[in-house]
Parts: sequence; structure tokens; C-alpha cells
Amino acid sequence: MKKESKDIQKKLEDNKKILKDRLGLDANFDIGTKELNIGDKEMCLYYIKGFANDLALVPILGELADVKRENLVPKVLQHLLKRYLNHQQVTIVKTMDELVDQLLSGAVILLINQEEEALIVDAKSFPGRNPEEPDTERVVRGSRDGFTENIIVNTALTRRRIRDERLRMEILRIGERSKTDVCIGYLQDVADPGLVKTIKKKLSEIKIDGIPMAEKTVEEFLVGRNWNPFPLVRYTERPDVAAIHLLEGHVLIYVDTSPSIMITPTTFFHHVQHAEEYRQTPVTGAYFRWVRFLGMLTSLFLLPLWLLFVMDPSLLPEGLKFIGPKDTSKIPIYLQFIIAELGIDIMRMAAVHTPTPLATAMGLIAAVLIGEVAMKVGLFVPEVILYISVAALGMFATPSYELSVATKVFRIFLLLMVAFLKVPGFVLGVTFVILILAMTRSLNTPYLWPFIPFNGKALLSVLVRTSTPTMNTRPSIVHPQNRRRQP
Repeated sequence: MKKESKDIQKKLEDNKKILKDRLGLDANFDIGTKELNIGDKEMCLYYIKGFANDLALVPILGELADVKRENLVPKVLQHLLKRYLNHQQVTIVKTMDELVDQLLSGAVILLINQEEEALIVDAKSFPGRNPEEPDTERVVRGSRDGFTENIIVNTALTRRRIRDERLRMEILRIGERSKTDVCIGYLQDVADPGLVKTIKKKLSEIKIDGIPMAEKTVEEFLVGRNWNPFPLVRYTERPDVAAIHLLEGHVLIYVDTSPSIMITPTTFFHHVQHAEEYRQTPVTGAYFRWVRFLGMLTSLFLLPLWLLFVMDPSLLPEGLKFIGPKDTSKIPIYLQFIIAELGIDIMRMAAVHTPTPLATAMGLIAAVLIGEVAMKVGLFVPEVILYISVAALGMFATPSYELSVATKVFRIFLLLMVAFLKVPGFVLGVTFVILILAMTRSLNTPYLWPFIPFNGKALLSVLVRTSTPTMNTRPSIVHPQNRRRQP
């Protein structure tokens, strides 16, 4: 009975024909082939140009060239595997589907005539950059390495910081066409088994042709997305931040081609902490944390409150009567704020897309020419420029980029509520934001924990940067198996 084409055929010529049809060898220039005759056995080597590591492959081919027939027969595969292919990762595959998947993942394939199995040499070397400090999470003191687009490098950077045999790095592939490597990292005796099982189940149920947007696509399948702009997972590009969350009992998700690692589950307060706080003394770290909190609160509430006082000056106490625009404009104040918000976003996008040598010039044009002329022609009153700048600084002080964008969305929402409903609008808007936060859950984790549900000790550690020796227990919200950090 003739075997199906999904199986590796016994004749080398049949396998070559199958691969030629499946891989489009006539059209693809980047799939290399090399026919070999080793010990009077016909063989064929397949590899992807740019993936195959010459430093690992050339010595292997050099040693195979001197192999005699009597050193191979009768068990060719076993002799090659145990004696001549001196590489740390050599495996045997039996199906054509697995062979093609391994080849397109960067491995080198060796097909042998009269053998119904093939050898896979994992001699791949993906193009990529060296670990560098991430731009979005810089610290004054601390490590300068960061995750890259290579999943192997990222898991190695994590293991460098946690040398525990109970650290698990489980791999799976997502995407019918992209076959992207996704790794789940957790501490076996710390992480909640139910959480690990839930994440594995959700990832295994992802059915899509590819995930070229990497971690963002995985996030949307993992936690689901709706009209709630608050981030439900935390991203980090710092190995030390990833390691500390592993020790707390979180589960990390690494996606190949992405330098951002997902931390699950997370609450709102996970997004307001920064590694810089833990690189300083507890008192200094607590001071920086409170300054950051002040900046975030200012970013959200300063503009709506000032607009409310401008529209109803009777709300101001006698000592604050000076608050308000000294000049007037034909454009309503709330509309000036909306225009300014859009202008800041346009400048931010322009800065991202502007080449570095021209970024300074672009900033000068935006700040000096546009800002000055806009005030002189009466488009903005000076106070609008002042307060919108303070709000923007608070937004940029937010450690999480995703949270800063969510803050901007709700700031505009509060501005519109105040503009149309004044005091009732502000009260209703703030209540709506609090309700959204209270009702949000990330992988069945309350988003406002430890505030809702209340946990005094955990809330104190959020508000005040405590010293590491006093942090003896892990956060209860992740349900760790082992609550104590120290013996």
C-alpha cells in the first residue's frame, strides 16, 4: 500500500519532488539545497539562507566528508546521529509536515536515500540585535540589557537571573501560516496551577493564520478586548522586571519577534510602578513613587477641574480667585483643550516618524512657531498652553505607555462631560471611570486590588516603597502556592 505524501518516502527522489512542490523551490531563492554523497549514500541538505549558522554547519559537513561506507551501514541514521553529527540538538522526524515546519523555523534538514526518516539539525541563527537597554524603561542605575526580538535570547536573559530548576519555559506554536513560537514562563512551585492551565488552554485555542503583530495579537486572544481602554496585561522589556514578577507568582508570555514580554495577571497598580523606584533607597523610591502618582492624577484631573472653575468661578474659594484665563478668545475653552490634545498627539506621532537628526528641529517648530503664533492670533489663551503642558508631562511620567493612552482618553471624556454638564458632568464622569476600573478583571483578577477588594498590607506596599527584607510574602492576588519569599 502506497504511503500518503505526508509521510517521508523511502526514495530520496520522491522526497525531493514533494519538497519542490510544497516549498516552491523554483520560485524561492532563499531556500538552499545541497546534494551530498557520504559513504556511498545519497543525501540532500535543505536550509533557509540567513537562518543556517555556518559556524555550526561547516565543521559537521567537513567531518561527514571523510565518512566511509562501512562506518554507516546498516543503521545509517543511528550512526549519523550518535557518531558524526556533533551538534547539541539533532533529532529525527518521520512526517513531511513536521520536516517542513522545522525547515521553515530555521533548522537544517538532512534527507537520506532509502530512509523513511530525516535528521533535523537545529543549527539556526536568527538575525537580530544585541540586548540593549529599552528606551521606554530607562533607569539611572541598574542593568543595561533588555529583551530582543529573539525568543531564545529572552528566555536566556531570564534564566540568567533565576537559576532555579523549578523555572519552567514551555513552548508552543501559534498561527497556521506564521507558526510563531510562544513561550510560557513560570515557577512551578510558586505560580497558581489553575492560572497556568487557563493560559495554556487559551493559547492552545487560538486559531489564526498568523500573528505578525506578535504579543498584541496574543493579548487580544488571551484577555479579550472591548471598549475598555485600560491595559489588562503589563508589558516589559527589562529582564529584571520580568524576573521579579516570576518570583511573585506571575506567568510570563514570550512571543518570538517581539522584545515585549507579557506579565499576567496584572492589576491597575502594576502599571504605576517603575524599576527606578527599586534602584534607590526606600525613602527616595517612595518619594519618586508619590511624585509619579501626583503626575498621573494631574494628567487626568487638572484640565477638567480648571475648565470647571473657568465655567463656574463661584466654586473657587477666595484665595484661588486668580485661577482663570486673563485673556479671552472666540473659541470656547473646552474646544481649545480638545484642539491642543489633538495637536500633542500629532506632534508625538510626527516625532516617532521623524528621523533622529531632524527631531530637534521638528520640536522647535512645534513648540516655538506653532505655540507662539497660536496664542498671538487668539487660537489659544496662554493658560490653556500651560495646563495642557502640565497634563502632558504627567502622561509621559506614567511608566506604562498603554495606561498613559487610556488616561488621555478618559481625560478628553471628562473634559466633554464638564463642558456640557458642568459639576454634575464632572461627578458623573469620575464615577463612571471608577466603576469601569472596579468592574474590570484581568484573567479573573480584580483590577483595583488591593483597593477593591481591600487588602491593607498590600495597599501600603503599593503606596509606600518598602524595603526588600520586610517583603516576606508574595502578593495574594496571584494565589501563589508558596506564600513566603524567604525561608
